[in-house]
This record gives sequence, C-alpha cells and structure tokens, in this order.
Amino acid sequence: MKQQLNVLLIEDNLIEVMKMKRTISFLELEHILSVANDGEEGLQALEDKSKLPDLILLDLNMPKVSGIEFLSILKKNDNIKHIPIVILTTSDNQKDLEECYRLGVSGYVLKPLKYDDYVEKMRNVLSYWSMNELKNY
Repeated sequence: MKQQLNVLLIEDNLIEVMKMKRTISFLELEHILSVANDGEEGLQALEDKSKLPDLILLDLNMPKVSGIEFLSILKKNDNIKHIPIVILTTSDNQKDLEECYRLGVSGYVLKPLKYDDYVEKMRNVLSYWSMNELKNY
C-alpha cells in the first residue's frame, strides 16, 4: 500500500523547487514536501528528530554545503544515516555518480530536460519510496 511521505527537497534553484511542487500536485500525491535551499539548511532541517523526512531528494551542485558534502555528513550520523537519499541532478559526471554510491546514496536520477520525462521519473521514484518498508524506521 502506498503511504504518504514526508519528503525533504534540498535544492537551490527556485525553478526546480516549483517544478517538484507542480509535479507532486499533477500526480495528485498527498506527500508533504519541505524545502531546504542548500545543504546547510538541509542539515538544520534534520536537527529536529521528531520531524525527520522519509526521503531526501538532493541536488549536487549547491552553494555553502554541496550535495556530496551533505551526503558525507549525513552518512556519518548514526541517528539519521538510515534516511534514503536520492540524488536529483543534471550532472552525468561518472566521478560524482561513483562518489555518491560510495557514500551510500539510495539512488541517482538525472533531471531530464522535458517536463513530461521529469514527471515520469518522479512518479517512479516517489511511488517506490511510498511503498518501501523503511518508512517510519
């Protein structure tokens, strides 16, 4: 059974944030989306242990704390390292991909240029994680 997710989107591009909100609405999903504008804000959002997300969608290229730095910090913290993280990026750099998986990322998704393709990818990602048994770990 699909469940409602608390999703933390860590993304510095306002257009990408709006695209995600639009996609969730278009797909008629009841997920709760919180947004952090960079990795530093993302880490601050995780300080409240009573409101941990079920899934983190993480951009790689951000100011202050990059996606890879965020991932590295999170995976060293025993209290939050279990939260699944899916990278959402335009970077098809093989070194980024390998580094993210080495650090323990749950998935790596390239942002497609066409909106319809983006919607389909997000439908698949959010559908999978809403059925995953890790929820409420």
